[in-house]
Amino acid sequence: MDILNTSGRRKTSVARIYMQAGQGNITINNRDMKAYFGNELLENIVNQPFATLEKLGQYDIKVNVSGGGISAQAEAIRLAISKALVEQDAETRPALKKEGFMTRDPRMVERKKFGKRKARRSFQFSKR
Repeated sequence: MDILNTSGRRKTSVARIYMQAGQGNITINNRDMKAYFGNELLENIVNQPFATLEKLGQYDIKVNVSGGGISAQAEAIRLAISKALVEQDAETRPALKKEGFMTRDPRMVERKKFGKRKARRSFQFSKR
C-alpha cells in the first residue's frame, strides 16, 4: 500500500497526515500520541474512524498539526484519517459519514471590530 496523504481542519486547526499500513503507531508532531495529548478522551477521538471500521492497529500515521487547541486538533486529525480511509476504499464512506466523521466543523471565533468591546458586545451606554 502506498502512503496516503490527506488533510483535515476544524476551527483554525490544520492537520496533515501520512498514513500507511503498519502496526498502529500514531506520531503527532514527532511525539507519540499518548505523550502529545495526555488525555484518553482525545486519543479515542483520533481512533474513532478505525474503531467504526474495525481497523484498529492496522495503519501507521504521521501527523503534522498546527493551530487551535488540542481538542480541535484531535478532531482535525479525525477528519484527515476519515478522508484517507475513504480515499483508500470508497465503500467505507457511508459508515464514516453516518457517524459524522466526514463533516468539517467550520465554526471559528469572530474577529473583534473597532468601536466594540468584543466582536459584537458594545461598551456600556450611559445616557447621562
